[in-house]
Amino acid sequence: MTPCIFNWSGGKDSALALYYCLQNPELDIRYLVTTVNDAVDRISMHGVRTELLVQQAESIGIPLYQIRLPEMPDMATYDKEMTGHLTHFKNEGITHSIFGDIFLEDLRNYRDKRLAEVGMTGIYPLWKRDTGELINEFLSLGFGTVIACVQDHLEEIVGREIDPELIKNLPENIDVCGENGEFHTFAFKGPIFKKEVKYQTGEKVFKEYKAPQKSDDSCGVGTDKILSGFWYCDLLLA
Repeated sequence: MTPCIFNWSGGKDSALALYYCLQNPELDIRYLVTTVNDAVDRISMHGVRTELLVQQAESIGIPLYQIRLPEMPDMATYDKEMTGHLTHFKNEGITHSIFGDIFLEDLRNYRDKRLAEVGMTGIYPLWKRDTGELINEFLSLGFGTVIACVQDHLEEIVGREIDPELIKNLPENIDVCGENGEFHTFAFKGPIFKKEVKYQTGEKVFKEYKAPQKSDDSCGVGTDKILSGFWYCDLLLA
């Protein structure tokens, strides 16, 4: 068997990729690995509370490994932290790292480069799949997911569960899986879960993200220029 870590964001693409991996008897998934914003105790980017993340992992039945990062780390800090954790996994005999990425070439190249530095290899179960087919398969398998955060122009869908009607009414320039960063989700039920993670929606909050000081500093130390904004729907344990 191939010893692996699974990079778990808590969202729908992670859930579907994990579903595929669990069907493969050659993969031995040792940990669900999630980066957490230590300042607010929430999943990085997605903004989901860690208590919901813990409930997901317990329902899935794979040990959760949290990588605690400062809020808005610069790339040097991020790379140093990640290299340290990847080295730890490699020293445990883990050779592969699984991701739910679909078509972002630059992101995959970045991941593969960092993994190669410590002697690990990436696995991408969803790579180059049609996103329309993926979201339809996700729903047909009985998964459920709620939109946890969205880019500023999509406020009306934050906090909503994804269903065929929502997909049908998305603007034409929005990828139905949000692969370009349009939205992020929290998966709460489906065939990988022993029991549904019960949640309720809380308040909606808009957060501005500042432009990085240097062009290669994509994790960003703030300046006065606004880079983008996201609407977050707070999700609470029911």
